[in-house]
Amino acid sequence: MREYDYIIVGAGSAGCVLAERLSASGRNRVLILEAGGRGRSPWIALPVGYGKTYFDPAVNWKFEAEPEEALGGRRAYWPRGKVVGGSGAINALVYARGLPRDFEDWEAAGATGWGWDTVRATYEEMETQIGADGQRRGKGPLHVQDVSDQIHPATRHYFAGVRELGLPVTEDINSDTNEGAAIYRINTSGGRRMHSARAFLSPALRRSNVTLITDVMVETIQFEGRLAVGVNARVGGKPVSYRAGREVILAAGSVNSPRLLQLSGVGPADLLRQHGIATLLDQPNVGGNLQDHLGINYYFRATEPTLNNALRPFHGKAAAALRYMLTRRGPLALSVNQCGGFFRSTPDLAEPDQQLYFNPVTYTLTPNGKRTVVQPDPFPGFIISFQPSRPTSRGRIDISGPNPMDRPLIRPNSLSTDSDIAEVLAGARLCQRIMRTTALQKLVESAMEPNLLTMDDDALLADFRQRCGTVFHPTSTCRMGSDPATSVTDHRLKVHGIGGLRVVDASAFPNVTSGNTNAPTMMLAHRAADLILEDA
Repeated sequence: MREYDYIIVGAGSAGCVLAERLSASGRNRVLILEAGGRGRSPWIALPVGYGKTYFDPAVNWKFEAEPEEALGGRRAYWPRGKVVGGSGAINALVYARGLPRDFEDWEAAGATGWGWDTVRATYEEMETQIGADGQRRGKGPLHVQDVSDQIHPATRHYFAGVRELGLPVTEDINSDTNEGAAIYRINTSGGRRMHSARAFLSPALRRSNVTLITDVMVETIQFEGRLAVGVNARVGGKPVSYRAGREVILAAGSVNSPRLLQLSGVGPADLLRQHGIATLLDQPNVGGNLQDHLGINYYFRATEPTLNNALRPFHGKAAAALRYMLTRRGPLALSVNQCGGFFRSTPDLAEPDQQLYFNPVTYTLTPNGKRTVVQPDPFPGFIISFQPSRPTSRGRIDISGPNPMDRPLIRPNSLSTDSDIAEVLAGARLCQRIMRTTALQKLVESAMEPNLLTMDDDALLADFRQRCGTVFHPTSTCRMGSDPATSVTDHRLKVHGIGGLRVVDASAFPNVTSGNTNAPTMMLAHRAADLILEDA
């Protein structure tokens, strides 16, 4: 059995960053274990290809949450990346650092050293910003692209409507002036997805001290006493063990990191006892404190062409494909989430409480659960949508049995606080106000049912409960904090009460950030590597 210095479980958004940074000196032997495959599908490289990977079991865990009474008894679909690159390989590419307040709240929650000034410096070290004119700022491996010269002309109505209401507009939601309507920047380079595997892991694999093993299911962590010393896994149905001389690092994500801890005897004692797992450490917070964003789409038929016209007909697909092959530009090089931004739903709020999206495409005629690829509608249309940025409801993710292949029990506990319900209504009203502007009405041929423009508060809330869904930003199931009674890891991401073990992924977020979570996950791993090397 070969020994490595560091074993990283999960080659996702965090794990790929860790592998590169921990191996850079050449002194550390790094093993990274991934349950999925290498991720060589062209649908991953193609920015708009997430419409395919969204339902593809070859690269997607395709989890489901438990039915929720607050959501009309529905089961939410939870796509999570099962591939090198993780969820960053199958997401919609919006690159959002998070708002400064998010990280000040992290620090206030006991994550000392994770305030805005510190994480902003980490972002700047990690990124290269590429302007629409090709100008570059920064020298980091992760490319973030300004695509303002490529967005669909129909989006001009959205910006005009925002201005009509007197709401702010910003050049970049990741800048110091990050409030307001914006064209979303995306992590692409040369028209191809620039996820953590491409930016960080690919260069790392050129080093002799980095080993990547795919299609390996890590089943438990090996312990000597309360010291993590390796992992037990299964490859091709055969058991195999790997030994870590320094640390085991869980980077398996907000679903699988707490599952692996529980399967290894670190979790709520009653739960472990129920499934016949010996308790190493009674830690009720493992799997708890789950947060996620809920969002909803409102659909409209449009008075002018949208992406539907370009991407629905065969000849349109062919033209877009040819343009992409020749120039690496056009609709295939973009996310459908072309613009949106952070807003305060009322002027009296100190910080933005809503994130909006405006997409020049609709896909209402492709039923959930029966599609293998997202298909635009055969008529021009667009979407406006919102997600309350800072939900306060907290749920759980737990094992459902002792077998690592047993499905997880995902219980989001959605809309369980009065403040979350109030923010849903605030976000829906904000979308109403924007859609009622003269500028947006020029784009509306008709509202598709249910009609956002005619609903009162009761109808808005009922509609949200019936149609909302996760925006795929689960966090905090191994949350960071100073107190073991309320957290799983300390501010250096070490598991409380356990030696040689850290959790470095979105499960360690003390609170969910205000926007998309892929960027802060990579940032967390980038800074975590510094902490790990300091402690070596």
